[in-house]
Amino acid sequence: MKNRPADASDLSALSQLAPQLASTFVSIASDIALVIDNDGVIRNVAVGASASMPSPEAWVGKPWSDTVTGETRQKIEQLLREVGEAGVSRRREVNHPGGAGPDIPVAYAAVRLGVNGPLLAVGRDLRAIAAIQQRFTDSQQEMERGYWKLRQAESRYRLLFQVATDAVLVVDALTLAIVEANQAAGKLFKRTLEALTGQPATVGLDASSRPAVEELLATARATGRPAEIRARLGAGATMVDLSATPFRGDGAMLLLVRARAAETGPAATQGHGRLAEFVERMPDAVVVTDSSGRVLMANPAFLELCGLSGETQVKGSLLGEWVGSSRHDVPMLLGQAKRQGIVTQASVAMRAARGQTIEIGISAAMLAEGDQECVGFTIRREAPRSASGIAGVDELASAIERLGAQIGRVALPDLMREASDLAEHHLLMCAIDRAGGDRTGAAAVLGITRGNLDQRLRRVAHLQQGARSGSGPVSSLLN
Repeated sequence: MKNRPADASDLSALSQLAPQLASTFVSIASDIALVIDNDGVIRNVAVGASASMPSPEAWVGKPWSDTVTGETRQKIEQLLREVGEAGVSRRREVNHPGGAGPDIPVAYAAVRLGVNGPLLAVGRDLRAIAAIQQRFTDSQQEMERGYWKLRQAESRYRLLFQVATDAVLVVDALTLAIVEANQAAGKLFKRTLEALTGQPATVGLDASSRPAVEELLATARATGRPAEIRARLGAGATMVDLSATPFRGDGAMLLLVRARAAETGPAATQGHGRLAEFVERMPDAVVVTDSSGRVLMANPAFLELCGLSGETQVKGSLLGEWVGSSRHDVPMLLGQAKRQGIVTQASVAMRAARGQTIEIGISAAMLAEGDQECVGFTIRREAPRSASGIAGVDELASAIERLGAQIGRVALPDLMREASDLAEHHLLMCAIDRAGGDRTGAAAVLGITRGNLDQRLRRVAHLQQGARSGSGPVSSLLN
């Protein structure tokens, strides 16, 4: 090692007292003290009464750098070099192997006792400080985990709340006219779904807010990115939050517009606790799935309907395991939601608690959670089929029976065409009845578009009119 500069303080007089100084240091100011020769070899070890280090006496005769772990050996070499040049060193933290236990952190500082004297290194055991730091780190991480857990729970409740309550409009991006709307939109804008269809997207908004909303829709259409705004509803003081998300469905550019009253509901005026309470007590079953139909979250009403005790039992499973009489029902609803933006009140079967099969009305709407495309479903249990539905089946059967009586008088192709028309008419009317008179919902149930449904109804009405005038081969069957 290099000798210290000649003008440094000379501690040569203390060199012979190095072992005694080591013992004194550990008794008053440190946990361990080492006497080290010019070659960096430990010649004496003194350990404080409160220190618990595994066999430090065995270090005597070994290079100091060999008593520490590999990753801190360089620090010992730097400390020896520094004290050789300056006579003293700054404090450095190293780790001694802990045997069967964890490594022992020790902070050392060193001083040379005279130009050619030994080096005295005193160390402080850092395990107590490290334990305190670790507890602090653990507490901080636990607080962060609790914070993010609360944030995730709040996001979950807010999303479920929005799925169940948000008004949803599907708007043609070119004409800015409403193509589809859900029941919540009808309630928010105080119009029937039929009255909303075809109207401008700004219908029901105050005149002062319409230019800004039109600009919002145009911006979303031009940029292809979602946009949000707050607008005034009608002539009153109620404000609504509007968001527009572009998407492509059925070969056309559409805008999915979500609206909710900004001054009503627990999401706007209450904290997380009130929002959670609202979702927990929500009567409608609400489920959010990813684009493939796997359940991301569900509210207690859905779990109760399925006879489950916790959300973990359904999370990650396919919604089709619970909803639909066939494996095609949920994929069909997902496809319609992606193409049309929403599906309003389709009627399907559901496997409920205790092995029951019940009829449900299910609605779906596209939504985005971060960068993930999701679909939100609201489910409401429907009343058992009424006797009127059975009467309709009996009426169809009677008509088919009367059709059979025409064999021999009417050609088979004409009979088959009339039978097909009868069955189609019956199925169309059943679907409209199950959708509560909502033709858009009936079209979703049948897996056809609203325009196709209207076209079929007009054709059937034309056939009925021809039958009443006696122009059809089996006109009496439709009278």
